Amino acid sequence: MLRWLIGGGREPQGLAEKSPLQSIGEEQTQNPYTELLVLKAHHDIVRFLVQLDECRFASAGDDGIIVVWNAQTGEKLLELNGHTQKITALITFPSLEACEEKNQLILTASADRTVIISLNLEENEIVRKVSSFKSTVKCLIVLQRLDIWLSGGNDLCVWNQKLDLLCKTSHLSDTGISALIEIPKNCVVAAVGKELIIFQLVAPTEESVEWDILEIKRLLDHQDNILSMVNVNDVSFVTGSHVGEMIIWDILDWTVQACECNFWDPSPQLDTQQEIKLCQKPNDISIHHFTWDEENVFAAVGRGLYVYNLQMKRVIACQKSAHDSNVLHIAKLPNRQLISCSEDGSVRIWELREKQQLAAEPVPTGFFNMWGFGRVNKQASQPVKKQQENAPPCSLELIGDLIGHSSSVEMFLYFEDHGLVTCSADHLIILWKNGERESGLRSLKLFQKLEENGDLYLDI
Repeated sequence: MLRWLIGGGREPQGLAEKSPLQSIGEEQTQNPYTELLVLKAHHDIVRFLVQLDECRFASAGDDGIIVVWNAQTGEKLLELNGHTQKITALITFPSLEACEEKNQLILTASADRTVIISLNLEENEIVRKVSSFKSTVKCLIVLQRLDIWLSGGNDLCVWNQKLDLLCKTSHLSDTGISALIEIPKNCVVAAVGKELIIFQLVAPTEESVEWDILEIKRLLDHQDNILSMVNVNDVSFVTGSHVGEMIIWDILDWTVQACECNFWDPSPQLDTQQEIKLCQKPNDISIHHFTWDEENVFAAVGRGLYVYNLQMKRVIACQKSAHDSNVLHIAKLPNRQLISCSEDGSVRIWELREKQQLAAEPVPTGFFNMWGFGRVNKQASQPVKKQQENAPPCSLELIGDLIGHSSSVEMFLYFEDHGLVTCSADHLIILWKNGERESGLRSLKLFQKLEENGDLYLDI
């Protein structure tokens, strides 16, 4: 409500500015998140969330601090300090010193050109800090199998848990590495501008006791800067660019398996003038984030959501105006559901549904067919049939709209038992709870307490 009052909300100012944004009423029967807890600890934009275990998570942002929270109660467990500028990357690294998840490490990079490895314990301990970087580290990745981690900035560096530099590349680009993923054969893919660079890590052997990193290949198929990159499965990975190119790559030989560049093409279901208006905004076609399941890749393209089927190699469902502003983060939920958050401050839940195919109308016979009306009708129906064949076989239906933040929602985490966590440019973290589940838990606790106090009497 606050966002609507401040920014004018989603209501159009006039008929000429009418938005195609799908809306949902106050009665959201399929939306389980009817309770919320507002968590306050940060003093600037909260950009990152990472899950530590089944009931804890960490948050970080532009104030340079890391806060660890209890996802069940919303309690602040500890605060880690050490950076002097905004945090640019956040990941976890399981500690070798203990097998328990609670002893995993938190790795953070900052615009102050440092990386800190913090031990996630109540002692608020910073294990090590390295400040030998010549540029801001924009991304981090852990290769657990090799027990190393990599940092991506203007160059690519390989480190061990003790923050010893094992090897590094020469200067790659002034813009730096925007994303890193691991692929087979001890290789990683680095997104540098509009290029993908394949690097291979060479572990120490009897002949050589030092690590090495070799550039294997450069892939130049993108026409603009690469904004997102993820592993889809054991055989492919996917990349998305600023101009809306999605490319699916073979993970072993790095060839193009499929390419989709027509996310912004006019659709017969939408008004032509409306589509022209959308095409005039380059940001409306930028691919900001991916998620996936066994069958599909889900892409956040500008303000829209698209479902790309890997087997059919085509878009099977879309919402071209899923939000009022760019979609920043998406995730797949159980039961064919998808969740998305946007710069407009909203968080929305969608359900992927199969469309019911309409049966083709029979060609008229008898008197009208005698005069040729049947043939004319058949010819006229051909474009309609073709349009039905080209139309997406599925749809994304809005089933929930979570409004609580007053500014851009940067990302979220999904906990199966404890709900949904969102972070925002309004400095807040919101823990969204399943209202029915929480009500049941409160009733159970009340009965347990009455039973302990001897105040519970059952009539027999």
